[in-house]
Amino acid sequence: SPTGDSWGIFTFLCAALCNLPALPALNCSEELGAGQSIQQTYDLTRYLEHQLRTLAGTYLNYLGPPFNEPDFNPPRLARAERVPSATVDLDLWRGLTDNARLAANYRAYSRLLCYLRVLDGQVGTAELRHRLTHFCASLQGLVLSIGGVMSSLGYPLPAGPAGPPAPPGTPAAPNDFLKKMDDFWLLKELQTWLWRSAKDFNRLKKKVPPAVITLRLEAKGF
Repeated sequence: SPTGDSWGIFTFLCAALCNLPALPALNCSEELGAGQSIQQTYDLTRYLEHQLRTLAGTYLNYLGPPFNEPDFNPPRLARAERVPSATVDLDLWRGLTDNARLAANYRAYSRLLCYLRVLDGQVGTAELRHRLTHFCASLQGLVLSIGGVMSSLGYPLPAGPAGPPAPPGTPAAPNDFLKKMDDFWLLKELQTWLWRSAKDFNRLKKKVPPAVITLRLEAKGF
């Protein structure tokens, strides 16, 4: 009967789909491509923004006043210039090529990660060390993700290592207040980098088409 034939065809299709990996005639391949890589990097950047808001509040409370006061806005000291600055004119930044912006992000987060790892080894509370360690792992993932985006777009990674947090011979902060000031500017610059990177990847994902999933039939005569 027509009803029986339809049910038989439906049953056959269900069985075929359930056993798809075992069928040599069908090969399902997923091309993740640049689009999905960019989307994942954007999502990770937004996650890190959220994570940093909690971490920065906890760390500034650890530093104590005046660093944890809402209206504390000190001038940037010369010694803080070792931390990669995100304070670039927005029009100038947007005028860069995608490759140049990605390379700048990759280098900056690689260096910021070095500083954060040093910070992680200096804090005195177990809870803050745990938060810093978790954040460093997430930031390392962002560096790798940006590298993946560059590779998927055919861009080479920036040459050379990111370098140590402080070049040999760089003196330590002469007092505790200046050391805390270094930490304050590290968190402040990291917040600005993540805010701008989220905008960068949001614009970039609109320029690159989404991932394509294809189903190829490879059996002869099919």
